[in-house]
Amino acid sequence: MTPDLSGEVAVVTGSSGRLGQVWTAALAGAGATVLGLDVEPDSAAASAPHLSLRADVTDRESLGRALATAIEQVGPPSILVNNAGIDQPPSAETGSWLFEDIPDDLSARVLEINTLGVLRVCQTFGADMARRGRGSVINIGSLYGNVAPDTRLYEHIELDPPFLKPPAYGASKAGVSALTRYLAALWGPRGVRVNTLSPGGVLGGQDATFLERYTSRVPMRRMAEPDDLAGPLLFLASGMSGYVTGQELLVDGGFVCW
Repeated sequence: MTPDLSGEVAVVTGSSGRLGQVWTAALAGAGATVLGLDVEPDSAAASAPHLSLRADVTDRESLGRALATAIEQVGPPSILVNNAGIDQPPSAETGSWLFEDIPDDLSARVLEINTLGVLRVCQTFGADMARRGRGSVINIGSLYGNVAPDTRLYEHIELDPPFLKPPAYGASKAGVSALTRYLAALWGPRGVRVNTLSPGGVLGGQDATFLERYTSRVPMRRMAEPDDLAGPLLFLASGMSGYVTGQELLVDGGFVCW
């Protein structure tokens, strides 16, 4: 059963990205008015939100302007999806480093966007929800905020040195989960719920060898499809999870069971 989010205003950061379009489509499909924020808004996307604005999670002033525009044009947001983030997928075209040689600026940028970016958006949109006394914040985490990447999954990729998932990525997503618990405790008395939704292994053009190795580690023997993510998001966004806060919902096909 799809919850009815009619009358709700939802904000999705990083709305032009692959997962951003999944979240905006799910929320709009449930009846919410959706405001998509991105450094490069894509209003022509098939799942384009009701309103698309240029905003940068590293720039608090741009976030403040986006909030003011949202309130003026569609009303105060009551749902916030912190989706904006960066990752380095395994590819022979990407750079690679030994662990001890990973550039500081690479790690700093991942943390700046993935963790501090979530904090800034919450300081702007989440704090406004708390002042108004209602809202649901969903921070998008990751499987790798809970477990370490298995380097054996990438051994077939011809890179020297071998591909390493940036360590700052898992650290950034673990930080998101910690921030979720902090804000759930802070804003619970003010009517705002805060949870983390952590996808694991989303299908998206991975090579055949990686797919075979990854899915062999998943009890359900497949990667996540977009439809697998929409339901958990709508659960956390709606009154169906009215007594759920400070939690992390892993959508990983059972990956962490083993």
